[in-house]
Amino acid sequence: MSMTPEQATWFSDVFGRLVAGVDQVLLGKTFVVRLSFTAMLSEGHLLLEDVPGTGKTSLARAIAQSVQGTSSRVQFTPDLLPGDITGVSIYDQRRGEFEFHRGPVFANVVLADEINRASPKTQSALLEVMEEGRVTVDGISHDVGRPFMVIATQNPVEQAGTYRLPEAQLDRFIMKTSIGYPDHAATVRILAGSATRVHEGSIPPVVRADVVTEMAQLARTVHVEPSINDYVARLVEATRTADEVRLGVSVRGALALVRCAKTYAASSGRHYVVPDDVKSLAEPVLAHRIVLDPEAEFDGVTPSSVVSQLLIETPPPAERVAV
Repeated sequence: MSMTPEQATWFSDVFGRLVAGVDQVLLGKTFVVRLSFTAMLSEGHLLLEDVPGTGKTSLARAIAQSVQGTSSRVQFTPDLLPGDITGVSIYDQRRGEFEFHRGPVFANVVLADEINRASPKTQSALLEVMEEGRVTVDGISHDVGRPFMVIATQNPVEQAGTYRLPEAQLDRFIMKTSIGYPDHAATVRILAGSATRVHEGSIPPVVRADVVTEMAQLARTVHVEPSINDYVARLVEATRTADEVRLGVSVRGALALVRCAKTYAASSGRHYVVPDDVKSLAEPVLAHRIVLDPEAEFDGVTPSSVVSQLLIETPPPAERVAV
């Protein structure tokens, strides 16, 4: 059953109120906030590559507050162990049995700060929970609940003592983007409120966490024409044949782009996807899944520039058939 126009209007209204609430915390970054909620309502995870002090922690906490959910933060370090994230089983001498103590991953929004500072073994502890929404400790699976979203950050400037995320784990993030520094007007507004510490502020909840789960299920029902699927397929195939690319986008990446386009369309009050939805999301959804040829990387080519060029070269569908 496809989404109705009335449901699309309701979805857009709630989405707009969610974005407006977080905009009070992350000033001047409306598009990044929209991307974050698009990732959440597409049941995906977000990777933020940005310098320190741009509001990554504030973004994660504000998202959790707006959906009346729980949030946690894990500061990744080289000595962090997988059990520090997922939790451990501790023997209870009085009861004579092991008791599972949940780790910080059991939250609606988990901020994995500077994820590339942890060892690959610790990084991989997130793989199962990001893909399937559960962790397995001592052979027993534990659901983390829904909604569930990982917002991971990494510092692009300082690379000493870091472990680059493998392509298999990058592919688990539905989007990658950056917040960036605020413009002058937003900076002045931030300084005007400097009497309040960043972490002391809170925003009122807009919806309950279970409503977010309902919205995610509703977003799946947005109509996608065959011509849009064909457009996404041609974009993805073009990444695999581009001269500068050594490894193109996988089928998982194509599915992620369609899922996000559905959510983005619903957030705009439409019950169908248009080519502009795909164009708006192509760079944050596809770029981090592309592995460049070393020579092209040395020449200054970036995955984002490759996606931008392919959007120019790949013609979108000419028209939309009425739904």
